[in-house]
Amino acid sequence: MEPANPHSDHVPQQDSLQSGTSPSRLIAMGSAALVQGFALIGFEAYPDPTPEQMETILADLVRQRIKAFVILEHQLAASGGPWLNRVLSEGGRIVVTEIPQLHSPEGYKPAVEAQVEAILGPRALEQ
Repeated sequence: MEPANPHSDHVPQQDSLQSGTSPSRLIAMGSAALVQGFALIGFEAYPDPTPEQMETILADLVRQRIKAFVILEHQLAASGGPWLNRVLSEGGRIVVTEIPQLHSPEGYKPAVEAQVEAILGPRALEQ
């Protein structure tokens, strides 16, 4: 099934199971070793998804107007895509956060770090 156009303003009517009182979904996508830990604390775990699978999940969340907290492993978040870009630019119902790869956290530099350094200077984040 092909995801709908992420730039369309049309959003289907909300499903009766997703009323305004429904809890947010907790979703973790990334390497199997990483998301197993999130599954233990109640997250929906999607081990080793492709960027296309991530896009399909995000498209479904947007189209169904579902509230969600989504954790993406760095490599997956860096893959981009129209639905990820839409979710990141809209804010609100779907909150996306990026985390480092389990096997190499020391090499991780979040995108927000560059923005902070641009505004506050290159030494802003030094201890």
